[in-house]
Amino acid sequence: MNISAKQYLEKLAESNAIEVDRPRLDNENKAIIYIGAGTCGLGAGAGKTKKAVEDYVNARKIDAEIIEVGCIGFCTAEPIVDVKIPGRNRISFMKVTAGKVENILDDIFAGNVDETGVLGQFPQEGQKSWEQVKHIEEHPFFVKQKRLVLQNCGVINPVSLDEYIINGGYAGLIKALKTLSPEDVISIIEKSGLRGRGGGGFPTGTKWRLAFNTEADQKYMICNADEGDPGAFMDRAVIEGDPHRLLEGLAIGSYAVGASVAYIYIRAEYPLAIERLKIAIQQAEEYGLLGHNIMGSGFDLKIKIKMGAGAFVCGEETALMHSIEGYRGMPSPRPPFPAEKGLFGKPSVINNVETYANVSEIINHGADWFSATGTERSKGTKVFALSGNVKYTGLVEIPMGTTVREIIFGIAGGIAFDKKFKSVQIGGPSGGCITEENLDIQIDYQNLLSVGAMMGSGGLVVMDENTCMVDIAKFFMDFIQRESCGKCIPCREGTKRMLEILQNITSKPQNGNDNQALERFQGVLQLEKLAQIIKDTSLCGLGQSAPNPVLSTLRYFRDEYEAHIFERVCPAGQCTELRKFKIKVDKCIGCTACVKKCPTGAIIGNKKSPHFIQDDKCIGCGSCQEACKFDAIEMI
Repeated sequence: MNISAKQYLEKLAESNAIEVDRPRLDNENKAIIYIGAGTCGLGAGAGKTKKAVEDYVNARKIDAEIIEVGCIGFCTAEPIVDVKIPGRNRISFMKVTAGKVENILDDIFAGNVDETGVLGQFPQEGQKSWEQVKHIEEHPFFVKQKRLVLQNCGVINPVSLDEYIINGGYAGLIKALKTLSPEDVISIIEKSGLRGRGGGGFPTGTKWRLAFNTEADQKYMICNADEGDPGAFMDRAVIEGDPHRLLEGLAIGSYAVGASVAYIYIRAEYPLAIERLKIAIQQAEEYGLLGHNIMGSGFDLKIKIKMGAGAFVCGEETALMHSIEGYRGMPSPRPPFPAEKGLFGKPSVINNVETYANVSEIINHGADWFSATGTERSKGTKVFALSGNVKYTGLVEIPMGTTVREIIFGIAGGIAFDKKFKSVQIGGPSGGCITEENLDIQIDYQNLLSVGAMMGSGGLVVMDENTCMVDIAKFFMDFIQRESCGKCIPCREGTKRMLEILQNITSKPQNGNDNQALERFQGVLQLEKLAQIIKDTSLCGLGQSAPNPVLSTLRYFRDEYEAHIFERVCPAGQCTELRKFKIKVDKCIGCTACVKKCPTGAIIGNKKSPHFIQDDKCIGCGSCQEACKFDAIEMI
């Protein structure tokens, strides 16, 4: 007899074991249509796709359930629609716009499948396979991944606690509460080798033990879901697709350190993630998994959501705590460390979403199971947000020790439009660049540091041959300078000076200044000196790592800096003020299209005669080249 998910949890708590048979969903005998409705899916048009599915089902009076799921990680393929009809495997289709819905569903309900646009099928015991359709794990994007944190994302209904429980959810929490002491939990996390996935990679168990050993009448557990790095969207996707996994890990951590109140600090720009968190917290409270005397264990926990304003500096622990307290987000000197004196002056532990998302799996399967994956110094898996000039963008979860080459040219399908690889920025503004010579480096915390990069939160931005590395350094420095809290002079003033130097060497040279080349050269020399001062004297880790993008591009792409300084050209043609255009007189017919588009009146010439560009007026915008239909304008 099938029992409810809540009854299953109660039996699990009574038995102190995990051998209780799991319940089944009560919708197995009807058609189910899953719509990928994470932020990326909605941005790709999933809302219109869902409306088309609803219209199809209603018009044909089909008994089908329509479920919104999170992002499976393959953002390039959105909108993604999965269909499960009774007796057959669930099958996934990619790039399902509203106009494709009717044909796909007509085929599926007729027992047929057009392989065009098929992503794969999910094998399920007792269900018939779709012929000629590969399992989804065999897709090139997924075949080399090992999905622990992301295993439920895009698969289960994120607002169904029952479905999370049926897939093994909250078994880890009950095991911890019923069979393990807080110190046992900490020992397991220590032995597993789990390191913080939010930046520096500090050992999670060590941080928890420091808080555990600190006597206090109140302790706090905090989840940093602020995710301020450009190009990072891992935490958002986990919360949107599997919010209970975060809550479970947060609850286990709170039990371990003795915290009765936990905060989830999340940026207000994540409305969908916040909505699903609120639903998940309410559901967990209704089932007795949060609140007073959880599952009869005597452990109490209240989880609160604190919305931030998106300040990058609030990714730093002490700044985040100040923001929760209602103050401006600014770092404080350490010691004392948060585990000793943190939020409201009480012992506090801060980890990010991905760190907590690993905890329940470690408690369920054991420390040795987790540490069997990864390298000697970095255990488990790591989620990366792939963006930039690659064929497949999205989220990937790979075992530590996977090479950068395998991610970019294996999972991500290589460089978009078959262009040449140039560099990959890992770790966001605080990270650094990895070049072709280091593509075979195995990803772990120490290896990345050895080449001037860092793991960071997991943003991975790939750049092709058309990218200007000086411009990239300027972009990140501009971001860091604007996001500096301004508390300490090295970060506030130092990053501003570094940005001014980068702006100078990427701007149009001024006539009449014979010393300009020397000034630009001296600027680059000052960059390295400034960078070292900022690293050595900034108050917090964000300031100390602020110069990394500049230092890594200087290290590997000094020739590009020299071209900007001495030759006054941008080899990649991206710095508009350094671009020069020339009209080919043999191809120009004098149509004047370029004259009409030029914003500065830099083009002269008579109708039906070749035209010319005045370099002193040209700003390098390229509008003339775009307007020319005769390929008569080239960049030189």
